[in-house]
Amino acid sequence: MTDHLLALDQGTSSSRSILFTADGQIVAMAQRELRQIYPQPGWVAHDPREIWQGQIDTAREVLAKAGVTADRVRAIGITNQRETTMVWHRGTGQPLGDAIVWQDRRTEAQCQRLRDQGAEALVQARTGLRIDAYFSATKLQWILDHVDGARAAAERGELAFGTVDSWLIWQLTEGRVHATDVTNASRTMLFNIHTGQWDDELLALFDIPKSLLPAVQPSASHFGDTTLLGPRLPIGGVAGDQQSSLFGQACFRPGLAKNTYGTGCFMLMHTGGTAQSSRNGLVTTAAAQTDAHRAYALEGSVFIGGAVVQWLRDGLQAIRASSEVQQLAESVPDAGGVVFVPAFTGLGAPYWHGEARGAILGLTRGSTVAHIARAALESIAFQSAALLEAMSRDAIAHGGTAVSELRVDGGACANDLLMQIQADLLGIPVVRPRVIETTALGAAYLAGMSTGVYRTLGELEAQWQVERRFLPTLSRDAAQARMARWEHAVRQTLAP
Repeated sequence: MTDHLLALDQGTSSSRSILFTADGQIVAMAQRELRQIYPQPGWVAHDPREIWQGQIDTAREVLAKAGVTADRVRAIGITNQRETTMVWHRGTGQPLGDAIVWQDRRTEAQCQRLRDQGAEALVQARTGLRIDAYFSATKLQWILDHVDGARAAAERGELAFGTVDSWLIWQLTEGRVHATDVTNASRTMLFNIHTGQWDDELLALFDIPKSLLPAVQPSASHFGDTTLLGPRLPIGGVAGDQQSSLFGQACFRPGLAKNTYGTGCFMLMHTGGTAQSSRNGLVTTAAAQTDAHRAYALEGSVFIGGAVVQWLRDGLQAIRASSEVQQLAESVPDAGGVVFVPAFTGLGAPYWHGEARGAILGLTRGSTVAHIARAALESIAFQSAALLEAMSRDAIAHGGTAVSELRVDGGACANDLLMQIQADLLGIPVVRPRVIETTALGAAYLAGMSTGVYRTLGELEAQWQVERRFLPTLSRDAAQARMARWEHAVRQTLAP
């Protein structure tokens, strides 16, 4: 009886595999940390071979841990860190070098040249994205221009480009399938989200040979089969981590929104079959597709979310373990006027200031490390509140309504203090589901949709359950005053 779904969740800091039952319950989990490579300031890389080895190892481990053989698994779903870019040889399957991670800023100068040339309007109209080093196109262009012989080999059709999902599909199918899904394609700056095709004019703009690119499929569809875990298993679902989380949170209808609190914070609001343009610093992106009908979302990305807690631990050495931050922050009633803007790698949406740098403001002789810890937690909530305000303004501008509740997931959503601060700033309920591993759950659900485990989205909506609802306790005037202080602090990080 094939009564399980296996999710491969390849993230920025680790590779994980989670085995789910058909009713969305976790059976077992396995995880491997992923080494972070920093060749020089502003550069971030991963070893593609380490990504693959960690992912296949955890897949085998989770089945063994659960005591479930592969013949009891209906399908595999893949979800992945997005925008991270790699190129490999079609003949040998060997990568040209390290993957360039989504956080990497080495191509910022090239992005600025394109902005100066007036290319942003074209890119935004076709892809829904801004020109930014965050996305894949300039990373791929950099590899072709800086790795010896890469461009010539690409012109001969000898190389393959992929985001992490494509690399995993290639490895699982032993080189038989070179594919991606619409959500990952939509994060490259090369994909026309309105036509659902790679865009020839954008390929020319970035000087990318089309032969490099994978085939694009709906998120719930057949991406090939693997025999590496035992009997032949279909790969039935693929989605970038944030769109997978949106799916796992059962946000299938326009106006439903979720925020994932991980290394960064990523907020998405489903907009249905309409690609809504943003007037407030957000990007338009493809949502997971279960069939040929297109689906879209508005998205805002915070570059430094939970990573600020890691900095408190590793950089400031204020805590020994990330789990200590809540107790330290709760040891003071408030941040004592301290505001922490963690712009370590610039500011993402809705600000988009790549040159901004982190700042701690409002320090007095009475400030303690506890105040800084509380301000660090608040910074995660402030940045997310700025995203939701932008999202609600966009929704209203397009004839919709403001977001009425925020569904949350990711590791930091387990922090009750952070979730309460978030609800207070937003003025709407913050809702934490029973299963917070919604990124992996979304991949499992997509695989289940394509293989007949589920027939309708309504079945998945019925499975979504609330663990806790955080209600706002702060007056709107007080919340707006706090947001005004935050925006003032953000402006200080942009000062020359």
